[in-house]
Amino acid sequence: MSEEQQVSPGAEEYSHPGEIRLPAALAVVAAIALYALLPEKLIVGPRFVIPALEALLFVPVLAVNPRRLTRKDRRFRTMSIVVLLLIACTNAVALVELVLQLVDGSKQQGKALLTSAAQVWLTNILVFALGFWELDRGGPVTRTQVPRDQLPTADFRFPQDEDHDAVREVARRSSRASDWRPGFVDYLYVSVTNSSAFSPTDTMPLSWRAKLMMAVQSVSAILLSVLVIARGVSLLQ
Repeated sequence: MSEEQQVSPGAEEYSHPGEIRLPAALAVVAAIALYALLPEKLIVGPRFVIPALEALLFVPVLAVNPRRLTRKDRRFRTMSIVVLLLIACTNAVALVELVLQLVDGSKQQGKALLTSAAQVWLTNILVFALGFWELDRGGPVTRTQVPRDQLPTADFRFPQDEDHDAVREVARRSSRASDWRPGFVDYLYVSVTNSSAFSPTDTMPLSWRAKLMMAVQSVSAILLSVLVIARGVSLLQ
């Protein structure tokens, strides 16, 4: 009998291969790199101090679940959230500094500021995608390693969560029919659409914390978009 078929004493063991680690890991690496490449005026402290600290904290988190997210450890989950908060805080500082420079009427370094705005915007998408991913239904490990009837309350409602009564070819992908669980790419899509449309699209926030996060992301995206458009118009004049 294989490991997946073994039965634990008193109850059948729930088995799931776990979410692939690579997409979320690439998002963290990309966010760190985007920050490290920002102009000096938008960075906190020496250029590579914060990125090096983030990378140093991320290495043991990656080592615990290098290929698939199956091992649950509170210490490393806390470390993962610390890395995310560090990326979020430094990007928020960069956003504030960028806004101050964008509202300054001078055309000096205009193109560099527009490039920086794109970097901050992309980092914001990655940060909130990782935040949604870490938050919803207990986090990436819990979502796949715990039976559905024992999952924590959902923070987001995906289309798959309510497609069970759709036409057959759609219903086959539903959470009820296929035991579908959201992965990082799903949360990345939510983050991209929220930053582009400034509101939820097909995935609805359910909890107050999810709504608050989406609201903050929408407001920051609107603010950055308006200022970038205004600066772009001023450069063309």
